[in-house]
Amino acid sequence: MFTNSELDPTMSNLALFGAELRKYRKRAKMTQDELAEVTQFSRSLLSFVERGERTPSRNLAQRCDDALGAGGELVQFWAHITHAASPWWFRSWLDIEPAAHTLHTWEPLVIPGLLQIEEYARAVIRGEPGITDEQTEKAVAARMERQAIFDRADPPLFRAVVDEGVLCRPIGGREVMRRQLERLTQAIESPRIGIQIVPMELGVTTGILGGFVIAQLPGNPDMVYIQSATQGSVSSRPEDVEAIHARYDALRAEAQPQRASVELIRKAEKLWI
Repeated sequence: MFTNSELDPTMSNLALFGAELRKYRKRAKMTQDELAEVTQFSRSLLSFVERGERTPSRNLAQRCDDALGAGGELVQFWAHITHAASPWWFRSWLDIEPAAHTLHTWEPLVIPGLLQIEEYARAVIRGEPGITDEQTEKAVAARMERQAIFDRADPPLFRAVVDEGVLCRPIGGREVMRRQLERLTQAIESPRIGIQIVPMELGVTTGILGGFVIAQLPGNPDMVYIQSATQGSVSSRPEDVEAIHARYDALRAEAQPQRASVELIRKAEKLWI
């Protein structure tokens, strides 16, 4: 296991991961070319990661861990650096989200984070004033890691209600938007994921000031995450949970059924070809 005494505290988190990867690769007496062949990642990407110039994905960390016999250390270190990338006010939600058996979310402005592709997430996160490239990459990696809950043997039931305007908002450019909407239609193929669109023509104003998520936990009261312009908040207060449930029910009543929502998504895809 890594310790502070083994690592240069002046290094960035990405450089720290790169140093760990290089340490285990050399311990296994493998070249970058050999590791690339085993993991099916390019040598150039592995080189970038070892130099701390590229954020590794969880998949890369896992494959390298397996190939180098690191016993889970690289994956654990990857999780450490990505968890640290999350804002302090969001970290408690990172424990709640994976424990939920059902997640209900409303998004008036962007694609829900659990369904974002990497390039879309990067474009959204870069909009934060004063954020550095390194902070952006760490936050992107953390967001991608959260999506691993759908790869579990028992993934949560995820139901998203999204404003139609989200499908038309040009985030990241035409190609990113096209691929992002493709991701939505692919996601709906899972029986555990549902997406409903609220048409713009209805002029619905409920929830227009911010998104939210409801987490239903086994044997525990529901928890809610509420977005705001500056930071989010996590609450289990009955009055907060009741108010968010009421908003969600009102929005879902206005939303199109899933089949019609898929057609709206596919129609929006054509805007970005």
